[in-house]
Amino acid sequence: MRLTRDSAGQQQHLTIPAHKPLRVGTLRQILKDVASQVGCSIEELIGSLDL
Repeated sequence: MRLTRDSAGQQQHLTIPAHKPLRVGTLRQILKDVASQVGCSIEELIGSLDL
């Protein structure tokens, strides 16, 4: 699965495996990539999720 985000006139892409379950390392890397794209830490990203 490929997700695209428009930010400051540029597109950012993130590829996520479509299979279940995701391995812990794969999930951590996805969170790391998202945090990097939005400019925060993994902990801040997880804290901002409504879980």
